[in-house]
Amino acid sequence: MKTLIAWAVLALSVSFAAAPLLTSPFSGFTADQLPAPQIDPPVQPAGWAFSIWGLIYLWLLVSAAYGVWKRADAEDWHRARLPLLVALGIGTPWLMIANSSAIWATITIFLMAAGAIGAFLAAPRRDVWWFRVPMGIFAGWLSAASFVSLGSTAAGYGLVMGQTGWAILCVILATLLALVVQSRRPRAASYGLTVAWALIAIVVANGLTLPGLVALASLVAILGALLLARRVPA
Repeated sequence: MKTLIAWAVLALSVSFAAAPLLTSPFSGFTADQLPAPQIDPPVQPAGWAFSIWGLIYLWLLVSAAYGVWKRADAEDWHRARLPLLVALGIGTPWLMIANSSAIWATITIFLMAAGAIGAFLAAPRRDVWWFRVPMGIFAGWLSAASFVSLGSTAAGYGLVMGQTGWAILCVILATLLALVVQSRRPRAASYGLTVAWALIAIVVANGLTLPGLVALASLVAILGALLLARRVPA
């Protein structure tokens, strides 16, 4: 069974990485997907930040291939593979979902993030570069991206407050989630650094506006937590 799960992770990693080649590209919700079109919402990072997906796809493929080759029946890898299957299984059709429904895209990206975070937290202590680091990057980006999706969708439906309010709230919530997750694996910096990457891109996109300043304060909090974590025994 463990070997079968390892092969399933590899197969889904391939399908996940291939999805952008088979689906229309997604760079934010289009004007016809939301009652109030979200054109460059303040919660959205600068476009260059999304280039991290190339690294995520490649490293997940390498990790899955190594897992089949060297750790197919390893118990410590197996525990982390189960939530990873959830993330990859949802992630494969996610671009198609996002291009058709903002609400379902938001729901499913949170489920995908939960799976990725579960895989990161369950990652074995050995094989750091083969498993824990790519899981940290994957989970870190999804932690930020899920709240970007929430902020865009909620503002697009005019729920309670506008773009600025949702951007500020979602940046704060993403930061709180990141701090909680990072506290569980304090020396696994790939997670926090990836969230920091997203926050830097939000700062760049917004400049010295209120959402930009909130993102900057959040960035300082994440980097501060990572620095303090260096004092925690490995």
